[in-house]
Amino acid sequence: MQTQLVSISKVKPNQDNPRIIKDYKFKKLVQSIKDFPQMLELRPIVVNEDNIVLGGNMRLKACQEAGLKEVHIIQAKDLTPEQQKEFIIKDNVGFGEWDWDVLANEWDNTQLGEWGLDVWQPEEEVDYSALDDLDLDDVVGDMEKNVKTAIQIEFESEDYEEAKELVAKFRNAGAYVGGIILMYLKEKSSEL
Repeated sequence: MQTQLVSISKVKPNQDNPRIIKDYKFKKLVQSIKDFPQMLELRPIVVNEDNIVLGGNMRLKACQEAGLKEVHIIQAKDLTPEQQKEFIIKDNVGFGEWDWDVLANEWDNTQLGEWGLDVWQPEEEVDYSALDDLDLDDVVGDMEKNVKTAIQIEFESEDYEEAKELVAKFRNAGAYVGGIILMYLKEKSSEL
C-alpha cells in the first residue's frame, strides 16, 4: 500500500466512528499536528475506496482545525463492510500499557503532558489546619439542598456548539432547560 498526499477536502470523516477526542485533549492533538506535521506522513490516515476514514477520524478533524490543505492517506482496498467496521474499532484499541517507571525516570513529565499523555503530577502540599475550627455541617447541608441531578444528552459533533449556545441562551434568560427538554420528550413519547 502506498501513501498518497491528497487534498484534505477529498477525505470524508466517518460518521459511524464511535471514537472521539474532546476539549483540551483535542486542542493538544491540534497543537501536536502543528508542532510535528511530519508525523502525519509517518502515520497516514487510513481510508476506504470511497475516501471515508477508517483510521484517523480525529486526526482528520484536527488537521482541518489546524488549517492543513493536504493530508497523507493510505487507501485500504478490498475490505468487506464487516472488515471496515472491525478496522475502525481495532485501530483505536490500546492493547499495551505504559511502563510508568521508565516514563518517570527517562522522560520529561511536562513534555509528555504536552504531547497528550495523561501523566502523574505531584500533589502540592496543602495546609488544611485552617478548616479545623470551622463548623461545615450547615454549609454542607445547604449545598446538598441545592444539588441538581443531570442527564447526559448526546449531540453530533457538528451540532455541539449550537446546542451549547442554545442551552446557555435559555439559562441566561432564567429558563429551566431540563424542564423544557422533559416537556418536549413527554410530548414526543405520546406520539410513539
